[in-house]
Amino acid sequence: MLTILGFAMIATFLVLIMTKKMSPIAALVLIPALFCVAVGKGAHLGDYVIDGVSSLAPTAAMLMFAIVYFGVMIDVGLFDPVVRGILRFCKADPMRVVVGTAVLAAIVSLDGDGSTTFMITVSAMYPLYKRLGMSLVVMTGVAAMANGVMNTVPWGGPTARAATALKLDAADIFVPMIPALLVGLLGVFGLAYVLGLRERRRLGALRIDDEESVGTKEAVLVGAGAAAGPAGLRKRPVGGGTDHVDGGDDDEDLLKGLDPDRPTLRPRLYWFNALLTGVLLTAMILELLPIPVLFLLGAALALSVNYPRLPDQKARIAAHADNVLNVSGMVFAAAVFTGVLQGTGMVDHMAGWLVDTVPEGLGPHMALVTGVLSLPLTYFMSNDGFYFGVLPVLAEAGAAHGVSPLEMARASLVGQPLHMSSPLVPAVYVLVGMARVEFGDHTRFVVKWAALTCLLILAAGILFGTI
Repeated sequence: MLTILGFAMIATFLVLIMTKKMSPIAALVLIPALFCVAVGKGAHLGDYVIDGVSSLAPTAAMLMFAIVYFGVMIDVGLFDPVVRGILRFCKADPMRVVVGTAVLAAIVSLDGDGSTTFMITVSAMYPLYKRLGMSLVVMTGVAAMANGVMNTVPWGGPTARAATALKLDAADIFVPMIPALLVGLLGVFGLAYVLGLRERRRLGALRIDDEESVGTKEAVLVGAGAAAGPAGLRKRPVGGGTDHVDGGDDDEDLLKGLDPDRPTLRPRLYWFNALLTGVLLTAMILELLPIPVLFLLGAALALSVNYPRLPDQKARIAAHADNVLNVSGMVFAAAVFTGVLQGTGMVDHMAGWLVDTVPEGLGPHMALVTGVLSLPLTYFMSNDGFYFGVLPVLAEAGAAHGVSPLEMARASLVGQPLHMSSPLVPAVYVLVGMARVEFGDHTRFVVKWAALTCLLILAAGILFGTI
């Protein structure tokens, strides 16, 4: 019964947010509360919620101060050179913009933190998507998939969890998987190319006057889409029959993240900020201190050095308060969902049912089975629940049929591109919140492509003999 109710609770949640009948925060709180009562454990709801909040509180703190830290780094111009390079490559061509999104997300993902990746990627690319009238779910979908593939780096989380759960070396798991993961990343780039071509056909050919106009309001619209112009943009005639794109008053807010003259820039402190960020990321990788503590210290230091005047510090905190509140609120709402799933035992019964449904004849192919199961399990469960609760059971079943723990651990990484869009992943709310995309719209768009990317990695792993 708990198995059926668990799947029913997840299905109800997904249907309600995808059909926009409820907001994600309301659904994350009310749906599990109702199902907790339905299983006869309503009296324990408070305990489950407190347990869930306690487990996610460090994540919420990390995201809060990470948003402030990287928000300040974006304000002071630390990432402007990377952004300018990507935007020069894009040249207002929708195909290049989508591919540039994937490349930027993949590069920034090397720090192993999804929220960082999404903050930098959206801050850089959002103005261009809005400027050209491109689909924002394409941006969120491509960024999430690129980050999902790169999330498998040993310091990113899943690989370390798999190594810990099965008592293996993280390098032994990750290094042989590199060729398969590269195939998956190339698959994301290829998908970005196809989606970009689709956007180009929809909008027409677009370009920017010159490289210096990137991030300003001087864009030129040419080609098939010039007759109508991108959605939400107005054109005003210039000379010689060419149309300049005028985005209206709202463009000032949309483009401020790329404004080369914004007052928050601190060019004289560029190398200090670069060194501070490098030290922070190194400390994260080496686990010198808990990540929330590192971001708390980093945010305090970045604010104090870059904006020594108290009013300036307050202004920077206020500028990022909206994102902080949205994301932290969503994380604590998700704590209700995860608390009820785990506290009632639903997640254990669901995982046990899935493992028990594996036919005996598939025993010698448990690595393949694990790879396939990692898609739904890491989507409906936290990484901790899957790697510490389910993977050891699957590995034990595989060992009985001669399948090595290393193969099982590698196969367990396959589902990460889909996992990064799970409603239980706090970073995805940073992505959709900053991009101003409905979570349901993002889910409808990304699930099929992310699942295809996962299966591509699985097939490549089998082909290369690492799974």
